[in-house]
Amino acid sequence: MTDRNALIDRFLAASDWPGAARAPLAGDASFRRYERITAGRRIAVLMDAPPDHENVRPFMAIGRYLRDRGYSAPKILAADEVNGFLLLEDLGDGLYETLLPDHGDEMTLYSGAIDVLIDLHATAPAISAPLYDDDKMLEEVGRLLDWYLPTVAGATADESSRAAFVDAWRQVLPLARAVPDTLVLMDYHAPNLLWLPDRAGIRRVGLLDFQDATIGPLTYDVVSLLEHPRRDVDPATVTAMKTRYLAGRPELDPAAFNAAYAVIGAQRNTRLTGTFARLWKRDGKARYLDHLPRVWRLLEASLTHPALAPVKQWFDQAVPAVKRGRPT
Repeated sequence: MTDRNALIDRFLAASDWPGAARAPLAGDASFRRYERITAGRRIAVLMDAPPDHENVRPFMAIGRYLRDRGYSAPKILAADEVNGFLLLEDLGDGLYETLLPDHGDEMTLYSGAIDVLIDLHATAPAISAPLYDDDKMLEEVGRLLDWYLPTVAGATADESSRAAFVDAWRQVLPLARAVPDTLVLMDYHAPNLLWLPDRAGIRRVGLLDFQDATIGPLTYDVVSLLEHPRRDVDPATVTAMKTRYLAGRPELDPAAFNAAYAVIGAQRNTRLTGTFARLWKRDGKARYLDHLPRVWRLLEASLTHPALAPVKQWFDQAVPAVKRGRPT
């Protein structure tokens, strides 16, 4: 960190912020760190993304694309792509995660976030991004086999069970493709959204984390918003937001949307069981284990949809209820 600090000081000096005060901001599950930078009345946010682990270029490209279309992604004030530093517009402290549930109007905030998705999904994405294809989805759900089962559940999946797992998912993933593809921001949820009440329309929602954007089913970010592992969203809000989204996209078939929503919900939460186990076992981030009970509740709710019958059958046989949740 000492070497990174020296590089940061040089970056700030070269960017006309010499001697600026630095204060840490909350990080995430990646190697990126954030600091609030203050120089007199000027305020900015530093992204520190070590290039051995992170690449700031996708963030820059997607952010530019979003800003050009009227969304509140932070402006880039200065960049050192080689060393992995960005100086960003500071959008403030109005994180959804902070505002909810104590003193935030959940329905208003989530309506704003859904309206962004309606607008974003209304036109085909005019930007290059990785495809969120079946192979990627299968790799992600496989983390349950590789990380959750052995480290949390104390179980293993033999070759036959693994083959049955993949086959079950291959049966249901086509239903996720029954809705149009769009630009998927991937981490579109309360910790990465800001409420900007001084702005209007879709600009009221600040977007923070989109460097992993892909091209994939439009249901993904809707699921990501409404099924977050850190907080329970009021079921009435979930129903209202799905209804709001469909009202804004009348060309969609509601049955196909709901099936795709269920499949993506099951896929995403299966991935999270393995991802959180990996963050604990490999990276020493035990706090992610606290989210596993909620992830399992969300996963089990998705599995009740008839479209998920093959996957539900596998889970019922291979991961019984006693092996679902946080390790004791």
